[in-house]
Amino acid sequence: MINLGLRSYQKELLDNEHIPFADIRQNMKELNTINTYLGGHTISIGGIREILQTFRVDQPVTICEIGCGGGDNLKAIEKWCTAKGIDVYFIGIDVKPECVEFAQQQYPALHARWIVSDYKEVQFNHNPPDIIFSSLFCHHFADEAIVRMLQWMKANTTKGFFINDLHRHPIAYFSIKIITKIFSRSYLVKNDAPLSVARGFKKGEWQIMTREAGISNCTIQWKWAFRHLIIYTVGELVSHQVPIQI
Repeated sequence: MINLGLRSYQKELLDNEHIPFADIRQNMKELNTINTYLGGHTISIGGIREILQTFRVDQPVTICEIGCGGGDNLKAIEKWCTAKGIDVYFIGIDVKPECVEFAQQQYPALHARWIVSDYKEVQFNHNPPDIIFSSLFCHHFADEAIVRMLQWMKANTTKGFFINDLHRHPIAYFSIKIITKIFSRSYLVKNDAPLSVARGFKKGEWQIMTREAGISNCTIQWKWAFRHLIIYTVGELVSHQVPIQI
């Protein structure tokens, strides 16, 4: 019986090198389906909405995703921004060139700059993004690396950042294990989806990591289905701007 009281640090198959691209592509397609039907994209859009509500959106907004994978999150956000009349430009960063290549092929019309790199090595110089986010990315890292990631995100955004990641819980673990066993055709998804939950977080762990990162003005919200949404806004910039309803 698995112990979900503590985070698992067992390495996911997707984190290994030399995985055939066909297998990665199937994995990303199925993850997009999971995000669509279990509310993952909705949660990310909620993070964008909450940060933008604090600012007057009267010029193009730049949104950067670290660990962008196949670009599905950015496409979902673009669809929402278009419906709201928000002019948006994207930056997608992923260390795997296969993922970036797939994103470019899948969404050639997306107004985006794609970067193959470890996110820590990216320098925005004088044009930092307005919003930085990650979705189902943090659970791939140890706690100490997540603290440094939080600090990097805070240092490189002008409006705020958010994180959408998994809540470690028995219901989430066994539910996704059963669902993927029945419906998935990807050995990566069947192995990594429940393991991702075991590598996920409890609210108290997020509170410790944000405190260690020196980030006090953030919120940690529980979202269905078994996710946490962590949102940080650059409060110093909002006092002179008029909030909008999105």
